[in-house]
Amino acid sequence: MAVKKKNSYFDEKETRSPAKRREDQARELAAMMRLAVRKSPRIRKQVEALGIKPVKRNAYKILKMLPVISREKLVQMEIDDPPYAGLGNPDSAIDRIFTSPGPVYEPHLPESDPIWARAYRAAGFGPGDVVLNAFSYHLVAAGLTFHSGLRRAGATVVPSGASSTAIQVQLIRDLRVTGYTGTPSFLKAIIEKAAEAGHDFKRDFLVRKASFAAEPLHPALREEFENRYGIDTYQMYGATEVGDVAYECREKKGWHICEEVFVEILDPETGRDVPPGELGEVVVTRFNGIFFLFRFATGDLSRLIPERCPCGRTSLRLAGVAGRVGEAVKVRGMFVAPSQLKKIGEFFPDWKFQVVVNRSENRDFLTVRIDAPETKRGKEHLASFEKHFAEICTVRIDRVEEIPQGTLGESYKPIVDERSWK
Repeated sequence: MAVKKKNSYFDEKETRSPAKRREDQARELAAMMRLAVRKSPRIRKQVEALGIKPVKRNAYKILKMLPVISREKLVQMEIDDPPYAGLGNPDSAIDRIFTSPGPVYEPHLPESDPIWARAYRAAGFGPGDVVLNAFSYHLVAAGLTFHSGLRRAGATVVPSGASSTAIQVQLIRDLRVTGYTGTPSFLKAIIEKAAEAGHDFKRDFLVRKASFAAEPLHPALREEFENRYGIDTYQMYGATEVGDVAYECREKKGWHICEEVFVEILDPETGRDVPPGELGEVVVTRFNGIFFLFRFATGDLSRLIPERCPCGRTSLRLAGVAGRVGEAVKVRGMFVAPSQLKKIGEFFPDWKFQVVVNRSENRDFLTVRIDAPETKRGKEHLASFEKHFAEICTVRIDRVEEIPQGTLGESYKPIVDERSWK
């Protein structure tokens, strides 16, 4: 009787005992630290200052002594020490370099790395599936990394990227697409465009599964996808700086933490571990030998679910994302941060402006309120502002609202998030 060979990235790691997982990850963490000490002057200085040589038995202790790095801090670190803030391995064979707003430059692992493959496999994607990948392939990591994950899971990929909804509908129809990956709001827009063209999405098309990332999946929208359109939906969670972090399985009772990362849940104010089951900031360390980014603070709030999942996986799970730490917000899958608005302000020194994010019909809506001198108002000035905003934030403004000069006081918030995910 032939023995079915396991894929190396879908192996027994998913069902290890918690003790075995912790021991294995301590070994991987210590190895990454030792390599980082040899290859990264920044990490060498930090670790040598502790006077401890990284080995398996003290790896977690050393990790807790390293600084937590927020995205805002990483941006500044890369500005001060480009391109990778002294965290890159100069001798590694980097496969791809991506960039995200800030900018942050991100060296990525070779295509052989299983990034996102576990998530797609857990969502049921595999051989025989034709999947529309509606994530952008331009500069940012999303398109290509999700593409690689789908291929590793065995699916065929249609790299549609940020094409118009009309083109997406045509691709789904002509190529007999069976799955979708992208944001939930964009899938909703595609379905609506199909309806405008006279199609019944469930009857006329073959899309029966979808895996989402980059924005929350509202429970009402999930119910609509699954009950009205017959699309089995799953959520994936990660960050461009560290890759995939967690994913849903068929039970849809929390997000399994990936085997290639170590996750801490910390109190944003004290930096200490929160008690089990309590809310805190998600802080991630990914085991790799290319980019030594220890303790990356995602800015997302979540809690750990320690109970065993009925699916059989033994990993801890995240209980979704309950909100954001600080002022940066994610709009249609892209971050808008105060540091970006400050950069835009350099082009408009006598302006004050405020970004307001809300949500209507399962879509993020971005308004910019502009408090400008009377001499700097009008279509030409607004067009220039929108151009700079799109270039720096890579997110399109839905509405510009000119408000009376002096409306925004000295202590106004640059970003206001009015969305509710209840």
